[in-house]
Amino acid sequence: MLSYIGLVLSNRIGIVFLTALAPAIWGTTYAVTTEFLPPGRPLLAAVIRALPAGLVLVAVTRRLPKGVWWWRALVLGALNIGAFFALLFVAAYRLPGGVAATVGAVQPLLAAGLSTGLLGERLSLRTVLAGAAGVAGVSLLVLRADARLDGIGVAAALGGAVVMATGVVLSKRWASSVPPLAATGWQLVAGGVLLLPVALVVEGAPPTSLTGANLAGYGYLAVVGSAFAYALWFRGIQALPATDVTFLGLLSPVVATALGWLALGQSLTAAQGLGGLVVLGALLVAQTQSGSGRRSRRQSLQQSRQPARQRS
Repeated sequence: MLSYIGLVLSNRIGIVFLTALAPAIWGTTYAVTTEFLPPGRPLLAAVIRALPAGLVLVAVTRRLPKGVWWWRALVLGALNIGAFFALLFVAAYRLPGGVAATVGAVQPLLAAGLSTGLLGERLSLRTVLAGAAGVAGVSLLVLRADARLDGIGVAAALGGAVVMATGVVLSKRWASSVPPLAATGWQLVAGGVLLLPVALVVEGAPPTSLTGANLAGYGYLAVVGSAFAYALWFRGIQALPATDVTFLGLLSPVVATALGWLALGQSLTAAQGLGGLVVLGALLVAQTQSGSGRRSRRQSLQQSRQPARQRS
C-alpha cells in the first residue's frame, strides 16, 4: 500500500512539473516578442503560434475529431486559444503589463468556482486563500504605483481570465480519449482559424520581408510556445484537478520578470522579490492538500490511465 501511494505521489509530482513547464515557457513570450519579432503585429504572432503548430500536430497524429468533438474542439479552441489571445491583445494595448497580469491572476479563483459548479469539486478555504495570495503576489511582482486603468482594457483582461478558466474546466469536463497531441492540434487549428480573419482586418497583410531573427522568433513561439507547451498543458488538465492546473499559470509572470532581470537588464526591487516568493508559496499551497484532496487526485490520475474505451 505504501509503495503504491509513493508511486502515485511521484507520478503526480512529475505531472505537475511537466505541466508547470507550459506557463514557464509562456513566460518567455514577452522577451521573445520584444527582441525577435517585428513590432506592432501581436495578432500575427498569435496566428503563427496557433495555426501552423496545430496543422503539424494534426498531420503527425492523423486524428480528426469525430461526432460531438467537432463542435467541442471548436469551443475549446476558441476559449483556450482564439478568444484568449484576442482579449490578451486588447488588454496588452490598453493596459500596462502589470495591470493586465494582476487582473489575469484571478484565473485560479475563477476556475475554482467553475469547478465547483461543473465538476463537482469542493471549494476549500485553502484554495480561496491561495488564490488571493497569488493575486497579491503577482501585483507585488509586476504592478507599478503609476499604472493607469482603462475600463475596456480591464474588461478585456478579466474576460481573458474568464475564457481561459472556462476552457480549462471544460477541457476537464469533456475529457477526450484521443492522445493529448491530437486534441492539442484540434484546438490550435480551431483557435488559429478564428484568429486569422481578425488579424487580417486589424493588422492587414503580413509583412513581405522578415529577418532571420523574426523567423527564429516565430519558430520558437510555434514549436516550443504552442505545440510543445500546449501539449504539456492539456496533458496536465487530463491528469490533475482543473484548479491546480490554473494555479500553475501564475508561473508566467514570475518567469517573465526573472528573464527580464537576468537577460534584458531590467531592475528587480525587493517588493518584486517578495511578490515572487508569495506567488511560489501560493503555488505550493495549492498543490498540496490533506487526505481527501490527495484521494481526489489519485482518482484523477487513475482515470487518466484508464483505457480509452472505459472513459468514453
